[in-house]
Amino acid sequence: MALPARLAAAHAAAYYSGGPEGAGKGMARVRVTRRLHFCAAHRLGRDDWSREQNERVFGLCSNANWHGHNYELDVTVAGEIDPETGYVLDLKLLRDAVEQRVIDDLDHRNLNLDVEWMRGVNPTTENLVVAIWDRLAGALPATVELERIVLWETPRNYVEYSGGK
Repeated sequence: MALPARLAAAHAAAYYSGGPEGAGKGMARVRVTRRLHFCAAHRLGRDDWSREQNERVFGLCSNANWHGHNYELDVTVAGEIDPETGYVLDLKLLRDAVEQRVIDDLDHRNLNLDVEWMRGVNPTTENLVVAIWDRLAGALPATVELERIVLWETPRNYVEYSGGK
């Protein structure tokens, strides 16, 4: 049977403070993840290489006419559970931060031409995930820590980044 909200909050506060039911437990640190989606085009290559060398190294991804992906972006933050709300972070706040700092710049854009913070960077998924980390690292509430970003380029290919940890 569920506790009324007021009692549930008091129970959580006692549990996390090490009160009678939660003696010695301390604050629970939990990870939460929000998945977002964007579509973007790009072309992989190096300007200082010949077309032939770019094709050898990057294959179809160096196509002069570009190509695109339907990316999935998983952003994981970690923090202590707020005993009043039961949240680590309201996932709407995480969604809004990622949309404002990342998705709005990337969705239906050309990574090589349209995204200022990717200018001059070969837009591999590896480089993109690090750039996304840099965009988010200082933009989240102080109560959470950016823990991990997973960027899915296809349903079979993804990269993970944890801030150089």
